[in-house]
Amino acid sequence: MAEKEWENRVAYLGPEGTFTHLATKQMFQKDWLVPIKTIPECIEAVSEGQVDLAVVPIENALEGIVPLTIDYLYHEANLFVAAELSIPIAQNLMVHPSQSANWENIQHIYSHSHALAQCHKYLHYRFRGIPQEPKSSTAAAAQYVSERPDECIASIANEAAAEQYGLTIVERNIHDFHFNHTRFFVLSKSNLRIEKREVNQIKTTFMVKLPNDDPGALHQLLSVFAWRKLNLSKIESRPLKTGLGDYFFVVDILEDERAPMMQGALEELHALGCSVKSLGSYYIFDQA
Repeated sequence: MAEKEWENRVAYLGPEGTFTHLATKQMFQKDWLVPIKTIPECIEAVSEGQVDLAVVPIENALEGIVPLTIDYLYHEANLFVAAELSIPIAQNLMVHPSQSANWENIQHIYSHSHALAQCHKYLHYRFRGIPQEPKSSTAAAAQYVSERPDECIASIANEAAAEQYGLTIVERNIHDFHFNHTRFFVLSKSNLRIEKREVNQIKTTFMVKLPNDDPGALHQLLSVFAWRKLNLSKIESRPLKTGLGDYFFVVDILEDERAPMMQGALEELHALGCSVKSLGSYYIFDQA
């Protein structure tokens, strides 16, 4: 899919001002962007053809994988990854302007669950005992606070959300660790690849279910890639939701699935009795 004038409808985890919105806006500057409230609804929108593409978070450097995204892709949808986006994440504490003089007496803090976790140390030492409540996104939390000017409450979100909803940032960069990035998948019904000039690397994602839980089964899985010198950037287990101890594995390989060694690996996995669901191969875009 070569570089061109885009004419896609692109869904993203909204509302406006989320980190997903920032990533989507940078990548798809000439498209119709559609905010959707939840990750499952984003995935369903592209599955049902309501939009051409959907952008959803997949992993944060501090908090790890986004379980809802990967589980929904495994159990509920048959989609492909058209690209991976990565952006730096900066979390800020913000209040309604009417409460800016009284912000140290905050009575409640709202944000996405991952954002709250990314700021755990800050919240523990600065606002210990203050109730925290997760929202569907950081921007939804900012919007919630903006609609309640008489309440001394705060949200944790990005600078764009503060501007979007007219909030005052009272403390910046409150995340616990400096290196805080989030990866996003661009999802499509077709096995396509978004290509642009600044491409860094290609990756393939397999979701693999082992045939049984015999000793050495995982070693067999890894050896399929090891002797072929295929570099795994990640392997992680997720519950199959069929019983305790039942898992599937998410495997990221830094190689094109069309490469001969990858084709051989896929054939060997099937020969071992593994069930493999491929999300396709895609390019990685790091955004400043």
